[in-house]
Amino acid sequence: MAAPVVPSSLQIYNSYVEDPKWQIKFTIIWCSGVALAVAVSVPSLILGLRHGRSLKGIVGISETNGYRSAHSDDKEPPPTSRRGRRLVGAWNALISPTYWSPPWLGLNLGQIIVLSAYLTAVLVCIIKDAPLISNPNRAGFLALAQFPVVFLFATKNSILSLLLGPGNGYEKLNFMHRMAGRAMFLAGCIHGSLWIRNHLQYGLSILGPQKETSGVASLALLCIIVLTSLRPVRRLFYEYFFVIHILTYVAFFVTICYHTIYASPWIFPPLAFYGADVLLRLFRYRIKDATLTAQDAHMTLIRVHNCDDGWLAGQHVRLRVFFSNRVFESHALTILSAPSSHSCLSSPGFLLAARSDGDWTRALNNYTRKEQERLQINEKPESDSAAFVQVMLDGPYGGSSVDLGLYESVLLIAGGSGVTFTLGLLDDIIGRCVKLGRSQGERTRRIKFTWCIRSFGQIEWFAPMLIDIATAASNSTIDLHISIFVTCLCNPEAVPHIPNSIVTLSRPSVQNLLKDFISLSQTPENEDSVEIRFDESQKLHSLGGGVAVCASGPESLTREAQNAVARLGLTMSMDVGGIALHTELFAL
Repeated sequence: MAAPVVPSSLQIYNSYVEDPKWQIKFTIIWCSGVALAVAVSVPSLILGLRHGRSLKGIVGISETNGYRSAHSDDKEPPPTSRRGRRLVGAWNALISPTYWSPPWLGLNLGQIIVLSAYLTAVLVCIIKDAPLISNPNRAGFLALAQFPVVFLFATKNSILSLLLGPGNGYEKLNFMHRMAGRAMFLAGCIHGSLWIRNHLQYGLSILGPQKETSGVASLALLCIIVLTSLRPVRRLFYEYFFVIHILTYVAFFVTICYHTIYASPWIFPPLAFYGADVLLRLFRYRIKDATLTAQDAHMTLIRVHNCDDGWLAGQHVRLRVFFSNRVFESHALTILSAPSSHSCLSSPGFLLAARSDGDWTRALNNYTRKEQERLQINEKPESDSAAFVQVMLDGPYGGSSVDLGLYESVLLIAGGSGVTFTLGLLDDIIGRCVKLGRSQGERTRRIKFTWCIRSFGQIEWFAPMLIDIATAASNSTIDLHISIFVTCLCNPEAVPHIPNSIVTLSRPSVQNLLKDFISLSQTPENEDSVEIRFDESQKLHSLGGGVAVCASGPESLTREAQNAVARLGLTMSMDVGGIALHTELFAL
């Protein structure tokens, strides 16, 4: 005869047996979501591997490849399969509503859905069949289960960045890192506050015993990590945020292990992710000579020597410049040129640009101008003076998720210093089509490059590069038009001659730009706009080969681009062969 079984309603809840099961359930849930995202990205990954994009720069910048002989066959783009493009258009139309982005959040609809599902999973696993009031251990166990997610989406060399295909760097995954950290904070607050309540109810000491003291210390450190990670703090005091973030999470690791023996298994995955990140960084570090040139008081150009290949257009590096007392600071700067093998610039190379918008960039600009003045005094006045420094490169990272060569029409939109991203893309696609003769079957026929700036003088920052690229595109199968919009009537005579360009005094609507670009209709100029120059050489091409839209700059511009693509209907997207979008936000 079998032994009697105590009814489940009368059994004492054993959190140390039941709650770890919910940790496993939660881990299965988020791992399934990651697997689904990777499965959806498989076509992009395969295409990136086929075109040599997925593994480009995985071991850093190449130093000795030199130049490859470039040829210009001026080939016509290969024919496009209309049926295939309509299928791509249907897929792009289905996902385009996820691009919609409400103001102030810094997230699009797709990201909001992912975060909502993640938070729902966390809350369900905390609340489901758990006597939280009498035993809030479940929330503590779920807080520990956040560790792998926090670090998987935080490291710069995450395996996810590789599996999700080109253009999905750490900066695109960071929103999940922030949500997992806040979910850990939420679970920790539930666990800690209810335990404190129970201790007060039964007259137990909150501080004194090691478990309670280390638990309060862990919760305090977690509060510091989350509060100092809020966007206003990051933007205003980034250097302090970074130092506090590093020190507090190390301290949090130590205190949480003192608090509970159940923390140890969840510490090892973050250590593995971080160790792999550090190891890959060691392969990507480069110490190189560089020259600094101050275009004016607001822009500094950085030319790094002996770097020929190993990056994709639109990628960025973490740059450390050894000058003054700033040797310990590193900042992310976008590479604004294509690899030397197919760059259209008259002086190709590894070029970076730093706009004077913070303490470090202002100090760099001041140092460069002082060095240039000193060199001009000590050398011949007509000689080309540039400040020589040594720099450390870490990267490249990020890049565009859209391969422009797969689309017949390309719309590039930039605001302010965001032009460093679109300028690199423009140099790359023109070079691939004109100098390399469409060696990978590039389909691009028509490109519109749009740049929004505050003053006419800012055009001079990159005018020589735009002239080189426009000259290379002239008399080729590429129909390139450059539109520069200026929002302030300052120094209008400082407008350089750029082939096939127009400079207008107005602030454009991204939605109107996209609609006009797709319909190829010519809209009349606004009454308050001042046309400076326009070279009429428009060639009308039939649509159907797809449209690629890349926008970079401040949040207002990237959000406007996302909403513009999201508003386009299914029919229009299918008719043009699909509209692909990539945005690059220039903000912390």
